[in-house]
Amino acid sequence: MEHVVDADALLQSRPPSPLREIRDERFGRYGVRVVLKRDDLVHPELPGNKWRKLAPNLRAAVAGGRRAVVTFGGAYSNHLRATAAAGRLLGLETVGIVRGEELARRPLNECLARCAADGMRLHFVPRSEYRRKAEPEVLARLLDAAGASGAYPVPEGGSNALALTGCAELGRELRGTADVVAVACGTGGTLAGLAAGLDPGQRALGVPVLAGGFLTGEIRSLQLAAFGGPAGDWSLAEGFDHGGYARVPAALDAFAADFESRHGLPVERIYVAKLLWALTELTASGAFPRGTTLAAVVTGRP
Repeated sequence: MEHVVDADALLQSRPPSPLREIRDERFGRYGVRVVLKRDDLVHPELPGNKWRKLAPNLRAAVAGGRRAVVTFGGAYSNHLRATAAAGRLLGLETVGIVRGEELARRPLNECLARCAADGMRLHFVPRSEYRRKAEPEVLARLLDAAGASGAYPVPEGGSNALALTGCAELGRELRGTADVVAVACGTGGTLAGLAAGLDPGQRALGVPVLAGGFLTGEIRSLQLAAFGGPAGDWSLAEGFDHGGYARVPAALDAFAADFESRHGLPVERIYVAKLLWALTELTASGAFPRGTTLAAVVTGRP
């Protein structure tokens, strides 16, 4: 497959994404000021943290002469969608190893259909085997079965040491703008890099969208690999996953629709809606002192 755009032009550093202050009595009555970091606008096809995590890895793939990228995800993975779009833009072959062998027997959902339309070759594997993909022998078997043994590997969610360098730039863009910077978390890479880029005295807050309480160890491991040890002040606000990844109960959907109506902001349901819900609940519970400026990172769009 030939490159269709200049890789350097696509992957070069981009201008900082905009900040927008909102007025909302759910925060204002507690003396909390809220700004939205519109990272969903950082790239027209690779919004927010997906671009920030993918760009360093794609630079490495292109610099290394790789012609294909392989990555991993579930049936509703925004990371798979972003990788497929990036491959189309760069002229790179993409392979997605998808959790759930039974999905191969069903019509593709909107997410996976978009991946396929962008040229990604989808390889479905049993969930039991997918869970063991970190084991070298299992990984080698998966890559061989998917015809991706020579492809550049990007982990699930795009989170690795290179990705954290891209997310640290997000933190640097937010220096001096807020006391607390909050972001929704899947694999923890965005939070890990964001915290490293913030100024001393600023705090990064992660809202996990998956149940399980496993992210603390993952974030520490990622920061060790990227920065040699802990970096920045960060914490997690658990309990706002609404039943797990890709679960959008009616109450959450209604909250997101109301937020859209109030502020004219398209609210992505799987990550951003859970983040905004969590911040309203935490504010009402007194988690942020009066006078706090809170920045919410909008990582994606519907």
